[in-house]
Amino acid sequence: MRSETLGESSRLGEVKRGQVILVAYLIAALELTFLFMQMGVMPYLAKSLGLDSVGFGYLQTTFGVLQLVGGPVFGRFADQFGTRAALIISCASGSAFFLLTSISTSVPLLFLSRLPAVFMHGLPGAQKVITDLTTPSQRADALGKLGLCFGIGIIIGSALGGVLSTKFGIFVPTYVGLVGNLINTMIVMVWIPLQAKPKSDHRVTDNSTSQSGSVFSIREILRLMKFPGVMEVFIVKVFAGLPIGLFLIMFSIISMDFFGLEAVESGYLMSYFGVLQMVVQGLVVGKLTNHCTERTLLRLSVFVFAGVGLGMALMRTVWHYCIVAVPLVFAFSTLGTITDSILTKAVPSSDTGTMLGICASVQPLTRTVGPTIGGVLYKQFGVSSFGYLQLIVNIGLFVYLLKSKIPLREMKSQ
Repeated sequence: MRSETLGESSRLGEVKRGQVILVAYLIAALELTFLFMQMGVMPYLAKSLGLDSVGFGYLQTTFGVLQLVGGPVFGRFADQFGTRAALIISCASGSAFFLLTSISTSVPLLFLSRLPAVFMHGLPGAQKVITDLTTPSQRADALGKLGLCFGIGIIIGSALGGVLSTKFGIFVPTYVGLVGNLINTMIVMVWIPLQAKPKSDHRVTDNSTSQSGSVFSIREILRLMKFPGVMEVFIVKVFAGLPIGLFLIMFSIISMDFFGLEAVESGYLMSYFGVLQMVVQGLVVGKLTNHCTERTLLRLSVFVFAGVGLGMALMRTVWHYCIVAVPLVFAFSTLGTITDSILTKAVPSSDTGTMLGICASVQPLTRTVGPTIGGVLYKQFGVSSFGYLQLIVNIGLFVYLLKSKIPLREMKSQ
């Protein structure tokens, strides 16, 4: 018992694991708040600089591509140099991002301000901290609670961005984001330990990648896909929510054209989504992981996604969408949490950062291809096409999951 106490002290000093995990939640909540704050005002800032809707689409695509490329690299950096160093770079990049945005007086400067986004990965950084400090059986529950941070970011960030830009000027949210990210950097330096991962958890195998090769080695990053079950689960993660992801990317247009919503009403709808996200990931997912195996929850989320597709194909009003949003958020939250948990258990603990970085690239991938594919679907086939595509894809994935025997570790939380 004494040796265990000394080992814990040497790893975390006076900072308890629970405190560090709470700090990770705080860091994620702050970063997401600042990110949603600028996302709310960015269309108006772009328009004030003379950028049309096509140009704004290019701006969003640029952001998505940079995040897509940076996710796996950030993860490998965290594995090789530690989570604290990676989070410091993420927060510092966030500061640079908001600084450049605050001085963007022309379209080229606005595009230049997107560059630091390649290293802005606070959420995967927080996931890495949680993964290092929790046992495999606790992981899904702990990762699921990050949904609370996401909900807080949507609600507070969207509202704060609108209030600040309306009352004090369009650049004020960027100043707040700059100061906030500097504060976040100091929080990381003070509270996140140099070595969060217990030494006993450093499982190194012949396929371990974190300590060999360059941080930018694509070959070493893709090598993780060779571990049993990783490729299969990752394919489900990418394709199960892709049609809905395309719909959400087009939602600003759909909300105006199809639902006939004003900007204020769209804001209320976003807040509704934020509350649902907080409730589902903060309360529901954690309880389910204590009673169901991860294989069961993976199948359940895909099955619910198929039902969501049918509901979207039939919906006609915004009230229908509000009803469909409940299972939609449940499926999205459960799928994201369970697949992240499964994939981090499927690779050596020395490679969990890289795996989380790869997982974090799924949303940027959708944002990159989404505007083009989503635009074609909406213009050619209408809103119902997103629902039918979601239904067909997830029925196929559900049948695949029923027939396949994907090897999973830590099947059930205790």
